[in-house]
Amino acid sequence: MDINEITAAVVDALEDIKGQDIVVLDTSPLTSMFDRMVIASADSTRQTKALAHNVQEKLKEKGVPDQGIEGLASGEWVLLDLGSVVVHVMQPAVRQYYNLEELWSAAQDQRNKRNATG
Repeated sequence: MDINEITAAVVDALEDIKGQDIVVLDTSPLTSMFDRMVIASADSTRQTKALAHNVQEKLKEKGVPDQGIEGLASGEWVLLDLGSVVVHVMQPAVRQYYNLEELWSAAQDQRNKRNATG
């Protein structure tokens, strides 16, 4: 599967269990560690864990095994590493506090400014 198919499968798996506010960020210009970051919110620890497990299972069925999963014990923020795609499933308060979208967008803006000035 290519990166776009993997990302679409992740989003589908999150939508299956009512993941909210799903955002996909292209991180390829910023890091060589992964190409996409998918962030979603969940209403409870149970839903956070269920979303992460659903992504894990759906991608495994498609031949994309995970390389690690962190945060299942607390369930406030679960990170799933799929190699080229990293998935963050967070409860709203945690997501608002860490604000990954703004952090990575700011990094992209800084990179664009450096490239524009040469």
